[in-house]
Amino acid sequence: MNDLRTALGLLTVLPIRCGEDISARAFAYYPLVGIFVGVILAGTELVLRLALSNLVAAAVVVAVWAVLTGALHLDGFSDACDGLFAATTRERRLEILHDVHLGAFGAVGLVLLLVTQFAAVASIPHLAPLFLAPVLGRWAMVYAAAYPPARQEGMAVLFRAGLSPQILLVATSLTALTCAVVGWFGLVAFIVSFLVATGVARLSMNRLGGLTGDIYGMICECVEVAVLIVGSAIP
Repeated sequence: MNDLRTALGLLTVLPIRCGEDISARAFAYYPLVGIFVGVILAGTELVLRLALSNLVAAAVVVAVWAVLTGALHLDGFSDACDGLFAATTRERRLEILHDVHLGAFGAVGLVLLLVTQFAAVASIPHLAPLFLAPVLGRWAMVYAAAYPPARQEGMAVLFRAGLSPQILLVATSLTALTCAVVGWFGLVAFIVSFLVATGVARLSMNRLGGLTGDIYGMICECVEVAVLIVGSAIP
């Protein structure tokens, strides 16, 4: 239960103290946190669409999404955009990731991400994508932690310390079971999530020599939006 509390404290704004002992065991519970977030988002969307237009409901849901997660992964996404897409050396890219200031790539990337997320939420014909997106996004971070870190310090090293195949198996099994409950769309969403997470991870390996905590955030956000886009295209 302590590891579940740690996962909730790390990934949401719930007033839960994580404690000083943060280990990779909490990774096993990331999909459960995703289920928690997904239920809240899907429930919010369902209630709002009874009284508001799809566009207004989608805007509120995106806002709730950001607030509930503390915009943690949005921040990582914007930082990762600045670092990955800068036309410079690998060492300079890692320095840019440390910079707290928002650059041009980060600003443009964040705007495009939020616009796409909003449009996809407004377009989904059913609630399954909205429920599954947070689950698969958090599973993708566990999967990404299996890749080597870009440096020997930082959040990525801290979070992945002690990561074992058993932890990855538990997280993947929970995610696969959740997707199976949703039906065939869950299988499609899982495959898309794997491909997107792998693509971003390989891009980071190529440009940074490994992954960082910001890259984990980028992978989470890219997977979530990809699931929403697929969901908006499938009736």
